[in-house]
Amino acid sequence: MILGSINPAVLLAALMVAATPILLAAIGELVVEKSGVLNLGVEGMMIMGACVGFIIAVNSGSPLLGFIGAALGGMALSLLFALLTQALMTNQVASGLALTLFGLGLSALLGQKYVGITPPRTPKLDLGVLSDIPFLGRAVFSHDIVVYLTIALVAAVWWFLKYSRAGMILRAVGENHDAAHGLGYHVKRVRVLAIMFGGACAGLGGAYLSLIRVPQWTEGMTVGAGWIALALVVFASWRPWRAMAGAYLFGGVVVLQLNLQAAGVRIPVEYLSMSPYLITIFVLVLISSGKARGSLNAPGSLNRPFHASS
Repeated sequence: MILGSINPAVLLAALMVAATPILLAAIGELVVEKSGVLNLGVEGMMIMGACVGFIIAVNSGSPLLGFIGAALGGMALSLLFALLTQALMTNQVASGLALTLFGLGLSALLGQKYVGITPPRTPKLDLGVLSDIPFLGRAVFSHDIVVYLTIALVAAVWWFLKYSRAGMILRAVGENHDAAHGLGYHVKRVRVLAIMFGGACAGLGGAYLSLIRVPQWTEGMTVGAGWIALALVVFASWRPWRAMAGAYLFGGVVVLQLNLQAAGVRIPVEYLSMSPYLITIFVLVLISSGKARGSLNAPGSLNRPFHASS
């Protein structure tokens, strides 16, 4: 066992990369749930984004087009969810689960010919002298642009929900859709737009996996990242900055267990691999019990169907 071989700067840099796809999916789902809709199809939208983004990037030679295609792919799948739950009034939980299974199956079919292919490389951002700062340069200022745009997105969502008029309307719809409807706000339109935003973010998270973090396409490559993103929204009490902290916590656990394996820690690899998911379950149980339960900030109309006549 050689724990001294673990470089803290490299560990922190890997943590930020591991957290980015989860954070993208979680911040999108946070906005969806703030509007009062529970979409359990995040895993399906992520894997579709990973597949569509990979295919477009390989065929066009452009990672940028791949990310755009991934966002559109995730958004297209989310529109199916919006059609089912907002127009046909089907059960949100059942529709979300079906969306995940559909996404996993469709992506496996579409990606059959792309296994083993290397996508075009996404360059790292050149931050000049910042990249030469000891420790911080390697840990914080040596990433691709998506890592920094994701952090900017968290700040933008926080500002949108807290200070913008549109964000306040979205929160009002999520807290009490009947009252929001009575005030003249179009509840279903707000929710469909939120669902589309969540789908685009999940698609981008999936593309980050297949184009940057891995980078390759393999069937089922999201391996539960969408479910972790869903858990992070609850962990964060529907607050953007807490979602970011949770994503980095989970990313840190993932990276640490990989480094412990590489360092030869004498713990069966199966236990190390399941550790991030065990910690996620532990955190969810902890914050959902006792006094911590009262601090949860769940939207009042979450997972409640809306009928305009009610």
